[in-house]
Amino acid sequence: MVKPIVTDEFFLAGKSDPATEADRQVINDLVDTLRAHADECAGLAANMIGVRKRIIAINTDFLIIVMNNPVIVKKSGPYDTEEECLSLQGSRKATRFKNIEVEYDDINFNKRREKFSGWIAEIIQHELDHCDGVII
Repeated sequence: MVKPIVTDEFFLAGKSDPATEADRQVINDLVDTLRAHADECAGLAANMIGVRKRIIAINTDFLIIVMNNPVIVKKSGPYDTEEECLSLQGSRKATRFKNIEVEYDDINFNKRREKFSGWIAEIIQHELDHCDGVII
């Protein structure tokens, strides 16, 4: 089900709790909401739809990747950028990394460890800030 986007910075500043298999409806809602905003958004975190769970979804243009409990374990190539967000007004400055390695549980809660670079890496880092309650 498509959910409204949360814009309350107080809510967004809270840290997310670990995701469990009991959160499958949250995952489905997050993916549905990301698809509904595909023209204006490349990624969402669960707190952006009102649920403080450590779940993100990334639209790679050909596939939506769901990450439960993602953690960056390696990063390299820092750079400064400006980002926009559906939950926040305006453009905000951020430091990101060109290359990251992420450990996470996939949509079926199977453990994964993958490397990402470029634009997808930036989106993942942005959504992980949401999970950590970081308002950029």
